[in-house]
Amino acid sequence: MTERAALLEEPPPGPGVATAPPPDPRARALGLPRGLLRTARPRQWVKNVLVAAAPAAAGDLFRRQTLHQLPLLFILFTAAASAVYLINDARDATADRAHPDKCRRPVAAGEVPVPAAYAAGALLAALVPAAAAVLCNPATAALLGAYLLMQLAYCLSWKNVLVVDLVVVTAGFLLRAMIGGPALGIPLSRWFLITAGFGALFMVAAKRYSEALRTAREQRTDKGATRALLREYSDGYLRFVWQLAAGGAVLAYCLWALESGGTPAGVLPWRQLSMIPFILAVLRYAVFADRGTAGAPEDVVLRDRPLAVIALAWTGLYAMAVAGV
Repeated sequence: MTERAALLEEPPPGPGVATAPPPDPRARALGLPRGLLRTARPRQWVKNVLVAAAPAAAGDLFRRQTLHQLPLLFILFTAAASAVYLINDARDATADRAHPDKCRRPVAAGEVPVPAAYAAGALLAALVPAAAAVLCNPATAALLGAYLLMQLAYCLSWKNVLVVDLVVVTAGFLLRAMIGGPALGIPLSRWFLITAGFGALFMVAAKRYSEALRTAREQRTDKGATRALLREYSDGYLRFVWQLAAGGAVLAYCLWALESGGTPAGVLPWRQLSMIPFILAVLRYAVFADRGTAGAPEDVVLRDRPLAVIALAWTGLYAMAVAGV
């Protein structure tokens, strides 16, 4: 009997034999949108809450115009960041497949085709500045355009350039913090910009330092297994950067808090008192940096209860200063 005849005469499986279910077209159709959403990194969207920093610092957080405009700014910045993540993962798909953790990303895992990720990222990158120009103002559109250009240049080449990579990532945080000013017509204090800039550099350098320590603890022979540029930085240099940035942030905030004006005077010097929780927050974050556990800033802030309590204390004191109680 030939092989073909044997196959034809083979009886169908009995009722107790499991058979593979046919592919569900609806599940396949939903797979791509879900993969694109995962590629957009929803867990990192919390960083875009920084768009409220400028109006909060100016005491204009609860104005009607601010409350109407801030959700829009959050959406625009989230879309801009998502565009960068999509294009980055599409470009790095081949390298990510060889990485023990990044291989699970939807593009690297094959859940999202590379052309689809490129197309979605390019579409968002084109729509965001146009929407900002129409819904906000040209200054907001220019800042979002600058953010996109810097981050895309980072994905293409700047992430492999010594020091420049630190500057670009820091600038991304700074643009988030300052965009509420131009969007709402709020003047930005020089001390606010300096504090935000040094604070962002502190967190970025602490994250790089933690990555370097973690690779050393795991006894990897190649630091670049996690991030290629780590081969170029020494642990001592990264430690120097985050310590310098921490000191700069504390000094700038203290000078800002000691400035007279900007908020009405109250019964107690609330702005000056807010220096205490700010310094405590920097010291607490430095503990994680020193241990080599300062990963993504949003993870550190959300997972550490003492840091959350300190942040609430700072918020309360600064709110009292703004209210002039």
